[in-house]
Amino acid sequence: MHGNLYIYFFTFYIQKGEEDMKKKVLASLLCASMVATMFAGCGSSNGNGTEKADKKAGGKETITVMGPSEDLDDAKGAWLKTECEAFAKANPDFNIEFKYVTSSESDAKDVVTKDPKAAADVYMFANDQLEPLIKANAIAKLGGEAADYVKTSNSEAMAATVTYDGDIYAVPYTSNTWFMYYDKRVFSEDDVKSLDTMLTKGKVSFPFDNGWYLNAFYAANGCTIFGDGTDKAAGYDFSGDKAVAVTNYIVDLFANPNFVMDNNEGSLGLAGLKDGSVNAYFNGNWNYDAVKEALGEENVGVAALPTINIGGKDCQLKAFLGSKAIGVNPNCKNQEVAVKLAAFLGSEDAQLAHFKLRAQAPVNKDLVTNEEIAADPVAAAMAKVSSDCSVAQPIIDMAGYWDAATPFGDAFQNGAEGQITKDNAAQKTEDFNTQLNDSLK
Repeated sequence: MHGNLYIYFFTFYIQKGEEDMKKKVLASLLCASMVATMFAGCGSSNGNGTEKADKKAGGKETITVMGPSEDLDDAKGAWLKTECEAFAKANPDFNIEFKYVTSSESDAKDVVTKDPKAAADVYMFANDQLEPLIKANAIAKLGGEAADYVKTSNSEAMAATVTYDGDIYAVPYTSNTWFMYYDKRVFSEDDVKSLDTMLTKGKVSFPFDNGWYLNAFYAANGCTIFGDGTDKAAGYDFSGDKAVAVTNYIVDLFANPNFVMDNNEGSLGLAGLKDGSVNAYFNGNWNYDAVKEALGEENVGVAALPTINIGGKDCQLKAFLGSKAIGVNPNCKNQEVAVKLAAFLGSEDAQLAHFKLRAQAPVNKDLVTNEEIAADPVAAAMAKVSSDCSVAQPIIDMAGYWDAATPFGDAFQNGAEGQITKDNAAQKTEDFNTQLNDSLK
């Protein structure tokens, strides 16, 4: 193209008089160069120009979204797919094509950090994974309207679950905590206020080999992780008489014939509800449908958390409170689309739809007064846990705790290797505390 222009102008002027030929040829060549540059600019492969040209030509923007199988399952309403399609319809100028990857929120960190550049553009994750995601450059800071939405639509405590060093990194869509299911044929509403009372009337299961649940017993008697959950220098405090008293309480619990050890995933307790060998079960809202199937909907009771009696004092069990949230991969080629999609998936309308499809209790403050949500027992139990029966789920990496908690919880079982007993409870507890704090060095 460029060569043809040069030849044309040169040929034209070579036929003119010799006296002014040099000036005119020079001017013509400059003109040809400008025209060629204009053509080259239209075909540029960098900047926003190409993106806009592609869209006009019908090209599609591919966005990969990762979420749990339950939110992609057509039989369960396919919440994630439905909301993504609604986003595309509301933003026709983006011309989006979605691809989906299945992963639970609890596994998101491992999936995304394995290769952040190849990972999903937008993904759902549990907020305690925030620090390692940041360190792996696998999650983007949010600003502008998305950050403002997180601050104004959530409680201060919920916004804090996705805040790191003052910056907001994700959009919460439900709280991440647990509570208690029980068989109303066995326990009354008054019974379930105290674990000790419950153990005199029916079978209670609990997964002590899962650190997410185990901590509730120690937190009830004043043990802490990173102080208020944000001070890494404070380390782990599972030391002294307060911690040993809890260990002794758990030893007694395992000796009670009405106590049943659940497994890490909660599947044994769920099976027990179905066959009648378990009457109370600690888990989250993600298993509500399974609990209804096991007990029959009319028999399902839902409550926050009971107290435990330690040394003659009623102590409130305290679950970890975090959030499940939507993050954006900083390696995504179109940050504008990805950030807007994350905000859309965490919007009031999307949270309400999530609640209706999968009983995911919303965290948007404007939904608190929604009659349907306020009347829902699971949402009510989660709200009670959030306000009265919880401690903040630390954002600081707790890998050492998760690694140590499972074998420590397993050791309470009769015949376990290194079994914890009343005789060695003090030493086992101190060893556990030492192991936790050594993991921070």
